[in-house]
Amino acid sequence: MFVRAAPCIARRAQIWTLPVRALATSARPKVLLLDEIQLATKDLDRLAQTADVLRNDAQSRDEFLEAVSPGGKYSDIRGLYRHFGGARSVRITGRFDQELVDKLPDTLKFIVHNGAGYDQLDIPALTSKGIQAANVPTVVNEASADTALFLLIGAMRRFPLALAHLRAGSFNQQFPFRSAADPEGQVLGIVGAGGIGQTLAKKAAHALGMRVLYHNRRKLSDEQETAGMPSGTRMTYCASLDELLTQSDAVSLNCPLTPETRHLISDAQFAKMKRTAVLINTARGPVVDEEALVRALEQETIAGAGLDVYEHEPKVGEALRALGETRAMLLPHVGTLSLQTQTAMEAACINNLLHGLATGKLQYTVREQEGIAF
Repeated sequence: MFVRAAPCIARRAQIWTLPVRALATSARPKVLLLDEIQLATKDLDRLAQTADVLRNDAQSRDEFLEAVSPGGKYSDIRGLYRHFGGARSVRITGRFDQELVDKLPDTLKFIVHNGAGYDQLDIPALTSKGIQAANVPTVVNEASADTALFLLIGAMRRFPLALAHLRAGSFNQQFPFRSAADPEGQVLGIVGAGGIGQTLAKKAAHALGMRVLYHNRRKLSDEQETAGMPSGTRMTYCASLDELLTQSDAVSLNCPLTPETRHLISDAQFAKMKRTAVLINTARGPVVDEEALVRALEQETIAGAGLDVYEHEPKVGEALRALGETRAMLLPHVGTLSLQTQTAMEAACINNLLHGLATGKLQYTVREQEGIAF
């Protein structure tokens, strides 16, 4: 059972160091890893000192559902780790939807999800079942913002076309430089000013001298709008998405995927953007209507795009792949795939799980569960 409590003051993902003796007084809980911890091995060793660590060997979703059902080999787990791109977390187990959540054992209290976005989890269903869920909300900020900045520069400078020319052996004789724009001094509009959006704002303002607008579900505080920004500058709030779109030379999507943000950007929104503007998406693919994006690029409604995520990934449509040779800077969802970031993400998950096992409450949960006392 759970009741609503006072809202949390802040969300943090710092690593919390738990003395092993804190769990020594109770029976060892069981923790299931849907995918292996590959980098944060010292943290995994600490977990193994206090819990029985199980590995998922189910070969299908049906096998997994059977294993977590009463009498199954995972029917008494207390914690679970999954990865947003893991083979077993995604391809075998699949989305944690209502069907799967209904089958989860009553002993399960904690799910730690290795990823910033968590649209693979049905949070209302988990909450109703009394299961706390956490993503990795802050350690991805730098890597994700770096990726957005890379895509922004590439799209504005028409680097996809330059690369295509190089691969074709024509070097730069026919490069249309008049349609390539320097980002310095241009306006960057950020949709979703959470940790990643704020980090991107600072990088773009300092490195490129860009003026930053943002649209968010709520206005940031004065301190948040100015923190880390160049002296005398700030992130400027736009009360509506349309206001941001009409003013921006580059639009970066950094919002979560929710029913409200699915196809947030479609034909009507592209029509409001400058014809010289570029769209950057490192959030989630379905935030953008991909068919509308292809139309906008082919008809030159906007100048370009930079994408790390796709509406139907891992499938990328043929028309969009073709635009990757001319107007779209395309990456295969690698925004957080660096050694340092992946290590930190694994460590954050394990340490959050250790905190939950020791105290009965995760150190931090997904935003929808903040303020709920389980």
